[in-house]
Amino acid sequence: MYKYIEKIFTFLYPVFRKWGLGSSTASYLSLVLNILVLCVMAYVIYVIFRLVLVTIMAVIAQKTKTKFDDLLVTNKTAKYIAHLIPLLFIYKSVPIILDRFVYWETFFGKLVGIYIIILVLWIIRTIFNALRDYLKLKPRYSDKPIDSFIQVIMIMLWVIGITLIISKLFEIDQKELLTILGAVSAVIILIFRDTILGFVSSVQVSINDMVRIGDWITMDKFGADGDVIEINLATVKVRNFDNTTTTIPTYSLSSDSFQNWRGMLNSDGRRIKRHILIKTSSIRFLEEAELDNLKKIHLISDYLDNRKVEIDEYNSANKIDKSLAINGRNMTNLGLFRKYITEYLLNYPELNKDMLMLCRQLQSTSHGVPLEVYAFSHDKRFENYEYIMSDIFDHIIASVGYFDLEIFETISENDFKI
Repeated sequence: MYKYIEKIFTFLYPVFRKWGLGSSTASYLSLVLNILVLCVMAYVIYVIFRLVLVTIMAVIAQKTKTKFDDLLVTNKTAKYIAHLIPLLFIYKSVPIILDRFVYWETFFGKLVGIYIIILVLWIIRTIFNALRDYLKLKPRYSDKPIDSFIQVIMIMLWVIGITLIISKLFEIDQKELLTILGAVSAVIILIFRDTILGFVSSVQVSINDMVRIGDWITMDKFGADGDVIEINLATVKVRNFDNTTTTIPTYSLSSDSFQNWRGMLNSDGRRIKRHILIKTSSIRFLEEAELDNLKKIHLISDYLDNRKVEIDEYNSANKIDKSLAINGRNMTNLGLFRKYITEYLLNYPELNKDMLMLCRQLQSTSHGVPLEVYAFSHDKRFENYEYIMSDIFDHIIASVGYFDLEIFETISENDFKI
């Protein structure tokens, strides 16, 4: 193969010399034409191998049951390998084309060699990405920190790659280079500690897509609660909602805990999760007369009719003694109020009915029984979200009295004034 390449690119110079051109002119003219030929041949090789490799991999991915080859196609591994083949052709051709230009031969040889090293690392990265995605499909590995393992391996490979690049660029023996790097690493780490930590964190933040400019984040340790306006090597700037600015060290994003609200903003709704405390002493069974009166409430009138029939049939079938309300099945004012709130939420226009929506009773406390609303509003803007939540709880608080319930309030000295 090498002999054929040599014949192609050494053909023009003797031809030009036979035509009577000078040595220098023939050299430069043959160089220009050889570069054009090299570019055309490299492009043709790239097109052919890209078509062949991508097609073969796509066909294999369709015919095999495993998902790994499909993920290789998704991560464009074949496309990057197709880039590597013409580069190897160029790397072999450069010494022949630039045989009479020693300086440029060394320069371009190093340049192409460095590009090959970077491309090989990139191909390995796409394979690891495909492997990561494949393992995440397996329940056995779904909770394992696969990303961390791959990042550590890639860091080691990049260190090796950078060592090879420096060795090739400055023509230093790799063993000597590693010895020199080991000797100065302690001093470098001491002087540039914050910069190195910031750089590593910036890479982690970027690769893992932890934070983007414009994200709303909350980080209590630094008093940050607002939008990210700048991310650089050393710091991340956050404009808080009170228009102050908080500066966070970049490495804190990977070492400390923070809350990113991007998922909420990109979702179909913003969560409403708030409760009221019902005084325990006000919870009781409902009597027949009260049930008839509560049927006037439109949202629960049909529910009351169906529920009353169901309860009466059960009590009758089981010959329940209803002289005591505790016997058999009954309706409570709290249970009916909970049903009313649920129906109210289902009929409230600003809530997303496709997301989780419920009114639930939480664990009783010394302050009463918490009754919590859990729902999602369509509108995620702060002011509109707060209005929707306030409007819902205005209605809930005002409705409590209709069910003969009371909301817990801490007694103050004003309650004892006559």
